[in-house]
Amino acid sequence: MKKFSVFEYLYRDASNYKSWGTLVLRGEATASDLGVLKSKFESGEFFIAEQLGIPTLYAELWEFSDGPSIDDHAWHCFYKLRPATDEDMTEPVFGTVKNLISKISAVKEWTPELSPHWDI
Repeated sequence: MKKFSVFEYLYRDASNYKSWGTLVLRGEATASDLGVLKSKFESGEFFIAEQLGIPTLYAELWEFSDGPSIDDHAWHCFYKLRPATDEDMTEPVFGTVKNLISKISAVKEWTPELSPHWDI
């Protein structure tokens, strides 16, 4: 039986409006994987989605503000890494836990300029 995990994350603008996202990943996440995430993310939780090739979550909030606003910024926020449920498996598989951890581990410095909001 194959194991799957879910990476949960969000985009929270400066007014604290939130847009949530999940990535279904092949493989079982470990406590060590979680440690890597927290050690590599800014303040243990913030990352630049574009730098990791993760889908951005800005657009959902743009629907309410008619596009980018002064509340937007470059950072997404890690929420949790957990085992997948049957309900999660209705979503497409994004990749593997190993690949995501490898991409995160390779980051030397976060690059906000990759985001369309870096200079707002």
